Amino acid sequence: MTFMVNENVALLSGRIFGLDSQLLFDVLIQGCAVFLLFIFLSYILINPVRKVLENRQEKVKNDLESAAKDREDAAKLKTEYDAKLQNADAEADEILSAARKKAVKNEENIVAEAKEEAARIISRASQEAELERVKVADEVKQEIISVATVMAGKFVDGELDDKKQAELIDETLKEMGDDTWQNK
Repeated sequence: MTFMVNENVALLSGRIFGLDSQLLFDVLIQGCAVFLLFIFLSYILINPVRKVLENRQEKVKNDLESAAKDREDAAKLKTEYDAKLQNADAEADEILSAARKKAVKNEENIVAEAKEEAARIISRASQEAELERVKVADEVKQEIISVATVMAGKFVDGELDDKKQAELIDETLKEMGDDTWQNK
């Protein structure tokens, strides 16, 4: 009923709703309560959410900076890799060139050693041939000595004059042959 009375009073005074001091005081109290509630909720809810958002923005910013730095590092590494790759090709060419030079030098050394060995073999063969010639000459001398002994035996058997002795020597030489008794 009081409510109706207040309505009737408000209608009587010509106003739609009654603005009295109590209503203003209630509105002021509710406004302060809402304001305090807003401050309290912003401190408890909005500030942590704001901090989370700021941390997220900072993380995204750091990630972008890190990605840009990583991209720059990757570009540097790629250029270094390309340079090393080109250097590797150059080094491979140098190594192959050095190996070829070494192979040519080894080939020359092997050929020189083979020539020296061939010279030693030829020298040894010449020495052996000389020894064989000396041996044959000794054998011929032994043959001459034996022939001379036979002649001496014939000479002892009979008296030989100079003419007969010359004939005997010529005959012996013919039997032996000219090449046998001459040392070359």
